[in-house]
Amino acid sequence: MAQPKNAWNTYTDKQLEELESLSKRYRAFLDAGKTERECVTEVVRIAREHGYRSIEEVRNANSTLQPGDKVYAVCMEKMIALFTVGKQSFEKGLRILGAHIDSPRLDVKQDPLYEDTELAYLDTHYYGGIKKYQWVTVPLAIHGVVVKKDGTKVQVCVGEHADDPVVFVSDLLIHLAGEQMEKKARLAIEGEKLDILVGSRPMAKETTKAGNGSCSDKSEYNLSEKAESEDKKSEKEAVKQNILAILKEKYGIEEEDFLSAELEIVPAEKARDCGLDRSMIMAYGQDDRVCAYTSLEALLDVPAPVRTCCCLLVDKEEIGSVGATGMQSRFFENTVAELMDCAGEYSELALRRALSRSRMLSSDVSAAYDPLYASYFEKKNSAYFGKGLVLNKFTGSRGKSGSNDANAEYVAAIRAIFDRNEVLFQTAELGKVDVGGGGTIAYISALYGMEVIDSGVAVLNMHAPMEVTSKADVYEAVKGYRAFLMEA
Repeated sequence: MAQPKNAWNTYTDKQLEELESLSKRYRAFLDAGKTERECVTEVVRIAREHGYRSIEEVRNANSTLQPGDKVYAVCMEKMIALFTVGKQSFEKGLRILGAHIDSPRLDVKQDPLYEDTELAYLDTHYYGGIKKYQWVTVPLAIHGVVVKKDGTKVQVCVGEHADDPVVFVSDLLIHLAGEQMEKKARLAIEGEKLDILVGSRPMAKETTKAGNGSCSDKSEYNLSEKAESEDKKSEKEAVKQNILAILKEKYGIEEEDFLSAELEIVPAEKARDCGLDRSMIMAYGQDDRVCAYTSLEALLDVPAPVRTCCCLLVDKEEIGSVGATGMQSRFFENTVAELMDCAGEYSELALRRALSRSRMLSSDVSAAYDPLYASYFEKKNSAYFGKGLVLNKFTGSRGKSGSNDANAEYVAAIRAIFDRNEVLFQTAELGKVDVGGGGTIAYISALYGMEVIDSGVAVLNMHAPMEVTSKADVYEAVKGYRAFLMEA
């Protein structure tokens, strides 16, 4: 079988300009969206600039959706679906690009702040599949929200600006690490050791004048004793108290407010051009925000389509697509029902037909072939940098466990669309059969009876703090996703 072309050898000067412009927008998106909430906020901002309005606005205006209308719906600020209404009825099926916007990270626990030997830490719980040793000694930032008991929501972002402090997870110095170095990589750093060092400076002692009252009064004596006890406690945890004072001053939050907080620890690094030739992008969270952003770009460029087009960006894929904001929730189904109702087309049977007649690209990344670790890949069925969009007929592990296996007829249809639109693409599996594997949201969407295939961008360093993609593959992804929406 002929090998795919290297995309860089096919581009005109105009296409190279488009590629660089796209890469610049993509890097800005990555920097603006390092958490699911931030991604949704940024997507809403971009969508509204392109004429999208929320489903609530449509409802409140008693509007009837018409072909060409652009609408979106948000779930708990962590999941979003955007639609461009097509000329045909919803019952004919939708054309869907589905990606996820959560990424592996460290989450701050509900009771996290503690002091040990005059060092203050935040206790964490890692999220998703990570190599724990990759998260030590690198500069980290704190992103998220704290919701107070009165409902006030406080946005937190520390470590992203040039004059911001950063935090980090410490590691054992090499001089004492003989025993540690003998451990297997998965055991060298324990999950409970991924605590974030946030401070080392004690709170300054306040000088107070002694009162003139007599200690002969029992109540006054007890109060003084209690105050003295509190002072001793403060002295013992003076660094922790200083951190709490900083949080109080900057954000107006108390220690108990951690109970209702969602704070994520992510790399503090910005998205950067990578390689002396600037052919790649290095950034946190490209699995799967590279497919999320390219899916969004493709939808924004689609004029009034034949069938309704959708960009669906979900949460919780890295931990099984569970919960109210994961693909296993009813959010997407419910939103399609709402749209059909606004178009005057809703019935339960019409909804079922719409979903079962839909076609979807499960836009998720693939493992890029790495010649330094060649023994883990099967060359003929691997994804390569610069060879374009990747089709994965199936994912899963070993005996295709947990996989959606796309029908051959559907694969042929997608091939034909890409060829007609000069989209460079390749096919791949996730490494050798018995080495490992992984899953996507494809099998969940397929439960509706719709045609689904995984299609995404090849990534090096997948699930590491900093991942790498090829600019050419990002460019081809937008081309491929746009062609799918217009012709599938």
